[in-house]
Amino acid sequence: MLEFAVLGSGSAGNSAVLCLGQTRILIDAGLSAKQLCLRLEKVGIDPDSIDAAVLTHEHSDHVRGLDVFCRKRKLEVYACSHTSALVRESMKSEVVWKQFVAGDGFQVGGIQVESFSIPHDAVDPVGFVFRSKESCLGFVSDIGQVTEMVRQRLKKVNTLFVEANYDELMLQEDQRRPWAIKQRIASRHGHLSNVQAAELAVASASPIMCRVVLGHLSSDCNTAEVATGFVKKELNAAGGLHVEVSCATQREPMELRRVADPTLKQDDEGTSSEPMEEASQPHWSL
Repeated sequence: MLEFAVLGSGSAGNSAVLCLGQTRILIDAGLSAKQLCLRLEKVGIDPDSIDAAVLTHEHSDHVRGLDVFCRKRKLEVYACSHTSALVRESMKSEVVWKQFVAGDGFQVGGIQVESFSIPHDAVDPVGFVFRSKESCLGFVSDIGQVTEMVRQRLKKVNTLFVEANYDELMLQEDQRRPWAIKQRIASRHGHLSNVQAAELAVASASPIMCRVVLGHLSSDCNTAEVATGFVKKELNAAGGLHVEVSCATQREPMELRRVADPTLKQDDEGTSSEPMEEASQPHWSL
């Protein structure tokens, strides 16, 4: 079964790790190489055991540690062609680039990876769905708007990682950011608010979803308590009482955990194999 941990998430750097048996994938590498190694070791993973890295986009808080991390390690790096062209300009390390077009799928070990386009102010940003025979992780980091395609691609995931960058009122009242920056953050090519993150969580929720992990929280315009509280409230109202909501932090890695809850049985199509009692049947809408 897939196991997943966020190593760090926020404007100072973003990275996560996904495991299946002996296969290890680094999702983005926005922390320093030193921090990547320290945090991988902290969650019980040897940094030298990483097989591949997959990149969501080229911004420095998602790729800045990749070059140094790869200097002593031979990794395959999967990225959209435009993303890889920009990232490799600043890299001295020799890596095996695996380019793909948004919408393509590929496989790393026993992990099937599906990519899809997302709106953000990057050259060709993507989200991912990672699948094994027993579990499924949906991963969308920097994204400015939840499109219908994003909703469709993230249906029936067991765990969803999604950014919840800002609380709308806290962003409006922030005195440090000029109005133009606030507009960019809240635009369709910026970042998601708590409200938008909750809407995506509800749209993705199903009887087999067990967990939502919120990431990329603004240190000034959001808090873990506000974000988790709002998303959990909306999930509960939609019938997702069984879905755990947690927040990734900038300073510490999360525990490496299974993506799926084995008590929520699935059939071959990724749906619940046992009907729920009518009283507990969820209503997946806001």
